[in-house]
Amino acid sequence: MTLINVFTVEPARQKQLVDLLDTATEAVMRRQPGFISASIHKSADQTRVVNYAQWRSQADFEAMRRNPAAAEHMQAAAGLARFDPIICEVASSHSV
Repeated sequence: MTLINVFTVEPARQKQLVDLLDTATEAVMRRQPGFISASIHKSADQTRVVNYAQWRSQADFEAMRRNPAAAEHMQAAAGLARFDPIICEVASSHSV
């Protein structure tokens, strides 16, 4: 499954949010069962941050969300920005 989470943030806080998501991914998320990858993107206008994360299954993702350490990081992110998570299944993938 894929999580695409779009955060809307004040430009002055974009770097702080990116740093928080990087830290959360390294310290907690990537150590959770079922974690595959995460990519953090920042918009050129500094008003959005996108977290594109892939998990082996919806159950693994939900287990991560119940982890107190993960919840702590998610609450901190919510204090910096509004967010709109979208849970998806990969329909196709293309690369060079």
